[in-house]
Amino acid sequence: MQSFLFQASIYLAAAVIAVPIAARLGLGSVLGYLSAGILIGPVFGLVGTETMDLQHFAEFGVVMMLFLIGLELTPQSLWDMRHRLIGMGGLQVVATTLVVMLAAMWMGQQWSPALAIGMIFSLSSTAIVLQTLSEKGLMQTSGGRSAFSVLLTQDIAVIPMLAILPLLGSTPTAVLKSDGSIARVKDLDAGKDHAISLVEGLPAWGVTLVTLGAVAVIILAGIYLTRPVFRYIHHARLPEMYTALALLIVLGIAFVMYGVGVSPALGTFLAGVVLANSEFRHELESDIEPFKGLLLGLFFITVGAGINFDLLTKAPVQILAMTASLILMKGLILHGLALLFKLKGRNRWLFTLSLAQAGEFGFVLLSFAKQTHVLTGGLSEKLLMVVALSMLATPLLFILYDWLSKRLGEETQTFEDDLIDDHGPVIIAGIGRFGQIVNRLVQSSGFKTVVLDHDMETIQLMRKFGFKGFFGDPTRPELLHAAGLKDARVLVVALDSPTATTQLVTYARRERPDLHIVARARDRNHVFQLYKAGADDIVREMFDSSLRAGRYVLENVGLSEYEADQAERLFYQHDREAMLELAQLWDPNKPASQNNAYIQRSLELDKELEAALQAQLDARAQEEG
Repeated sequence: MQSFLFQASIYLAAAVIAVPIAARLGLGSVLGYLSAGILIGPVFGLVGTETMDLQHFAEFGVVMMLFLIGLELTPQSLWDMRHRLIGMGGLQVVATTLVVMLAAMWMGQQWSPALAIGMIFSLSSTAIVLQTLSEKGLMQTSGGRSAFSVLLTQDIAVIPMLAILPLLGSTPTAVLKSDGSIARVKDLDAGKDHAISLVEGLPAWGVTLVTLGAVAVIILAGIYLTRPVFRYIHHARLPEMYTALALLIVLGIAFVMYGVGVSPALGTFLAGVVLANSEFRHELESDIEPFKGLLLGLFFITVGAGINFDLLTKAPVQILAMTASLILMKGLILHGLALLFKLKGRNRWLFTLSLAQAGEFGFVLLSFAKQTHVLTGGLSEKLLMVVALSMLATPLLFILYDWLSKRLGEETQTFEDDLIDDHGPVIIAGIGRFGQIVNRLVQSSGFKTVVLDHDMETIQLMRKFGFKGFFGDPTRPELLHAAGLKDARVLVVALDSPTATTQLVTYARRERPDLHIVARARDRNHVFQLYKAGADDIVREMFDSSLRAGRYVLENVGLSEYEADQAERLFYQHDREAMLELAQLWDPNKPASQNNAYIQRSLELDKELEAALQAQLDARAQEEG
């Protein structure tokens, strides 16, 4: 027990010291974790053989990360990504495998180990890339989404790769029996403990049915069991039970996926997608997020601690050359795909540099390839070193991306519009200081809203506080219709730009004459523009707050609270009536200073207001007298 506490203290202390330093230097948390692992492992030797066992445990951070990513995607949005998944992702895996395979054969390898090396190096680091993209706020960019699509395809490709590797080995394995049944490959160490398999001994068609059945169970459970289970947990009135349930969902799905021979990360990702529309999504996110972050950090530390620098010192030129060649080859292939799929500017470089390394699944495939005699022990050790070094170089590639971004000038970073998968009676276009108050009031009163905004930072901030919002330009007709313009009862237009506000009101009124439109106005002239455009209720952004301030002034210069309130109400009512009357005289083609009829009537209305306020005060004085 004392030894465990000492090791745990070492890992946590290394993270607490190294990660803040790396973050302060602008290097990112991933490089901090990797550096911490290198310091406590190869440099000071504070940790030992337990590192690899700990790494298997820490890999659940990747599983949890994909579950959380799945919660951000709906089945429809995943379907919309199919061209990137099949096209971009599939081409990347196949092209990288073939290029690396040819390079390995040119260096003297036989075709079977060369193919294995190609498959291993075709994969990238899901953990490092997605963590860094999230930290830098690049997940919603075109380059970030393309990178995510490729990573998801790679994770799926691991399954057929694990099936192909035993066929490349020099000795027969127990994967394919003579009777056509499938069995798990046995560990070479006779006394080693084995995992539970749900498909061992089944024929090939049986394995397929069991696997599909497991996937179907996950989907159906996500659709039909989530709500009753959460209601049951809710009655306990214990917050920790929600955390326990969230962990049970992730770990249970991972166990089932292991049992049928499918990547647990893919299983939990699928579960996340199924639960993306659930009202419990935010609860699951908040419960899983701390565990995900801690386990991912632990995983990166174990990668750094497991680097064999003794091997590097024996053949530094060869290993560094192999690492550099791998990054260069993958970078060229990725850059070609970016050109093919029309990624531009910063997005092209983000896609190219973020995926140019090998990945954590490479460790799994290397171990499996060595076990099935596809690769020799000496070669697999060198390849393991190349995978680790390329992962270690990933934060440096992101630093290179940042430098290139600055060199590209002041190009505005583009984000892809979100796929809108929700409808409600109220659409709120714009969620700044004005729109967020409207949204909170309406939602708190029990009505559903669909929020649109073209500021990604604002949308991301909303999501952190548990409010759902969609990124996109609300003035785009297709986005407005996707948000449910056809069936909405109220449209709130709260955009910062007066021009965009008027444009949106004009379009919405033309499309839906019966729609009630509440619009935010910048000033009087904007009020008149919105009135002409067809807004039903127009709110000047400073009007109500100015009225409140004026009432406080009246209360402190001699009027009672009642008198100040009555003066405020009278001013409000008179101003509304005056605005409607002046709107008839307002001419958009003539400045107000040159519109004599407008000026004359405005002066008359001001005198009427003064007379009405004075009459009200006189009447109050007579009552008191």
